[in-house]
Amino acid sequence: MTQEESPWREADFRTLFGATTLSQLGTNIGYVAIPFIAVSALDASPGQVGALAALSTAAFLLVGLPAGAWVDRMRHRRVLIAADLMRATLLATVPSTWWLGSLTLGQLYVTVLLNGCATVFFDVGSQSVLPQLVGRDGLVRANAAVVSLTAVANVAGRGVGGGLVQLLTAPVAVACAAVGYLASALRLTAISRAPLPASPPSGRPTQLRAQIAEGLRHVLGNRELRALALTAALSNLGSQIINTMLPVLFVRELHFPAEVLGLFWAMGGVGLLLGARCARPIAGRLGHGRTLGLLGLWLAPAGLLVPLVGRGPWLWLAGTGWLLAMFKTGMDNVLGVSLRQRATPDVLLGRMNATFRFLLTGALAVGSAVAGVIGELATVHTTLWVGAAFLATAFLPVFVSPLRTRRELPKQHESPACEDPGAEVLVDRAGASRARPTRGTMEAVKTRPAA
Repeated sequence: MTQEESPWREADFRTLFGATTLSQLGTNIGYVAIPFIAVSALDASPGQVGALAALSTAAFLLVGLPAGAWVDRMRHRRVLIAADLMRATLLATVPSTWWLGSLTLGQLYVTVLLNGCATVFFDVGSQSVLPQLVGRDGLVRANAAVVSLTAVANVAGRGVGGGLVQLLTAPVAVACAAVGYLASALRLTAISRAPLPASPPSGRPTQLRAQIAEGLRHVLGNRELRALALTAALSNLGSQIINTMLPVLFVRELHFPAEVLGLFWAMGGVGLLLGARCARPIAGRLGHGRTLGLLGLWLAPAGLLVPLVGRGPWLWLAGTGWLLAMFKTGMDNVLGVSLRQRATPDVLLGRMNATFRFLLTGALAVGSAVAGVIGELATVHTTLWVGAAFLATAFLPVFVSPLRTRRELPKQHESPACEDPGAEVLVDRAGASRARPTRGTMEAVKTRPAA
């Protein structure tokens, strides 16, 4: 695929996009409905709400890294279908037990944890199959479309989720989310081209631990990829601290109806959508890496407006800050994901994506737990200020890295900047990069991260 070609010409990309639309709709309806079940039906405390949010993302810490190695060995279409079917089944148990009068907080904990495990495989598999469906030259446009979809799903899914909770109760909304996952699985069966897993060259280690370590070295051994991971992790940490406490603040302290929270989250979705659509033209003018650095400097501090949320104009001011912060996130998602996909060979895509997911979604789990602890020991507004501080400073790792001066995406399999400035970048037979000190270097710099 050339740079001028559109990923929409690929029938399999259109199929994947349609399935992801249904999956995202289910995810965002559940995002609103499940915390409302915990707060309104089960009388959960701030600490219990934080634990629920933490368990929903803890799977990325538990199975995130090995999932990448497993995905690299499996057919991606089968992974995606199995993940959607598992999520549909799990969520269907919530309204069933609620109608029978036996729903407990413990069941919600187990459901969101196992649902998170399925989401690990779906997210890693979808990001790994994308370069094979559209070609690497089509990644920016394809990622812009996917991030835009995520943003629209945030607007529609969370808005619809809030409306469903208000009109039909939260358990019925969860049932609708399960239907969305089931429809996604059925749609994925229409993918006609299911690429075989990339085979490692002969002589390469095939042990799971060795494969995981190779993915970690690829990400953490490069200053640009490491900066992307740190910035995204800090951003996720801050946004999750805020998101975890918003249901408690809106329902218990401000006494807003469910649709107001859904609309507030939807404003963030609007920001994601605008950021995704503006990523290519702004990057074309400023450069890809420079856009990541400068937009962070200009927009990240807007996150400090979110803790001002209250009644009247304060709600709109906080919503504007949330929109601007999510605009930056939408830009980061398109350009950052495209950069790391272009810099990674096919044989490492699953492990690279899993490493990022481990760090980024692990930050969500930590953020949920931190929010619960601070919410119990201090106040909800104090928790929001802590989250806003992380959100406002998350851009710094990218801003001080070599990414700030990068104008173009890496060429295929080009490794971003290595840790040793006096090292030459080598690409082995598998395409994985490693650094070898040039002659005259007194001591080799180790790029292997700590285990």
